Amino acid sequence: MAIIPKIFNVELQTGSKNRYVVLLLVLAGVLMAVVDGSVVSIALPTITGYFGVNIGESQMIMTAYLVTLTSLLLIFGKVAERVGKSRLFMLGIVVFTISSFACGMSASLYQLVLCRIAQAAGAAMMFSISSAIIFQSFPRGEQGRAMGYIGATVAIGSIMGPTLGGVIVEYLGWEYIFLINVPIGVIQFLLSSRYLKIEENRSVSLDADWIGATTLIAFIVSLMALLGLLANSFTFQPTVAALALIFLASLVAFIITESRHKTPILDLSIFRYRMFVLPSISMIIFFVSNLMISVLGPFYFEGVMGYTATQVGLIYLIVPAIMVVGSPVTGWIYDKHQFRFLAALGMLIMAVSMMLLGYLAQNIDGDPRLLLATFVLSGIGAVFFQSPNNTEIMRALPKSKINTASSFTATIRNLGMALGVSFSGVLVSMQLASAGYHGTLGQAGPVLLSMTISRVMILAGMLCIIGTVVSVYRATTSAQF
Repeated sequence: MAIIPKIFNVELQTGSKNRYVVLLLVLAGVLMAVVDGSVVSIALPTITGYFGVNIGESQMIMTAYLVTLTSLLLIFGKVAERVGKSRLFMLGIVVFTISSFACGMSASLYQLVLCRIAQAAGAAMMFSISSAIIFQSFPRGEQGRAMGYIGATVAIGSIMGPTLGGVIVEYLGWEYIFLINVPIGVIQFLLSSRYLKIEENRSVSLDADWIGATTLIAFIVSLMALLGLLANSFTFQPTVAALALIFLASLVAFIITESRHKTPILDLSIFRYRMFVLPSISMIIFFVSNLMISVLGPFYFEGVMGYTATQVGLIYLIVPAIMVVGSPVTGWIYDKHQFRFLAALGMLIMAVSMMLLGYLAQNIDGDPRLLLATFVLSGIGAVFFQSPNNTEIMRALPKSKINTASSFTATIRNLGMALGVSFSGVLVSMQLASAGYHGTLGQAGPVLLSMTISRVMILAGMLCIIGTVVSVYRATTSAQF
């Protein structure tokens, strides 16, 4: 039977006196972490030429960051119980800032990759407990709006990353996409040391399950490597089999060690809270389906519709632009009216938009106005879904587990994005192979491109239908408590 607290222990009656300063400081850290996850993509060709390496080698700059960040989120969520959320966040600022300077000074590709790993560790320290700090700093009546600001910040970061990266690389050089973090980090640390103070009870010792932490890292690294191989080529290879075995073995080992350890990295008892599990499932579906559209959409608009990269970039600004404006507003509405079905409505709108986009993409001469309208619908759906869903995840667990809730949601957010990228690649590879085509996706003809991509888009919409059902069930069940 699911354990549902009738009164959420995470509720604070008055909130922190400096909560808006705390909000700005934490969001600044989140923004830096998000921007640095995407800004490198624009500089990748320049970095590749600078070090004289191939694209496969230079992609490690991005892969190392993403894998390290995802692997360490749960671990640092546990460390925060002993160190304290404020101290861990400020330590993250220091590590991120110093490693950013080291990235800009790197003399070789492999030195840059090592510095990116350290940078991702600093980002994980900040990201893992950012939701917990913000959530704890605000009273219950303002928590939805505060969580909405996180969604808006992530959206701003996704806009700023490629745009800022292009400008910096063109006028200053690739080194400055990292060096720009240094003055920002110094200012943020000085302000955080004065204002980032929240009440918290730290554990006496850090008696964590380090064997479980090792198996967690092995599980995430092998999973992401496996999905990357399948996305590139949907064929059986010995490496694929080996990674699959490592993934399954490390997953089983992680579950066994966590269930037996007194202080696990991931407290498996959180999965007994139905009101935590259901919105978490919805969140994974949200990011998987969104990334499927984000990855394949540009191939359709450029390869079928004949749009330029700049035009496609402007189209993909629609959703984050709507989220920047709408997420805090939706959070405020949710705080005031507690409309339980708002997240389900958002997921349903996204399902309609993605299935409509898939239907329109079947034609090589789709109506641009209708195509743009689907992105507007998707943005509205994302705004309705994210703030209420994120708020319910944080409210579902007792206060003692708020660090776990924060780090877990950050982990499944990254995993959901990785799964979305990989699933889109796997589904496209399967369809192209069944059609007898073995070239690259970019060189496929407009007809084959449109049919292949449209099916994946429709499938993404169907996933959102499942997410809608889960969200409706969550809303219906919550009404009983």
